[in-house]
Amino acid sequence: MPAPRLEITYCTQCRWLLRAGWTAQELLTTFPGDLGEVALVPGTGGVFQVRLDDDMLWDRATEGGFPELSRLKQLVRDRVAPDRSLGHSDRR
Repeated sequence: MPAPRLEITYCTQCRWLLRAGWTAQELLTTFPGDLGEVALVPGTGGVFQVRLDDDMLWDRATEGGFPELSRLKQLVRDRVAPDRSLGHSDRR
């Protein structure tokens, strides 16, 4: 079974490439052997979405903002490495 593909769609009009890139870097650092690919997908209209394969993990329009990185790591972890501790990111 191939490793999951994470996709971050970001708004080019809003200049959110740096935010998307930073998010991708953080997730790749946290899950180096669990993700097969992280893709940055340019979009428009204020979009900021994070998908893991076919599952929408975060949609800025639905959630009303950007994800906290610790929350996003938990969402990814729950799908790719459910038994792994995230250390300080697990604390609320």
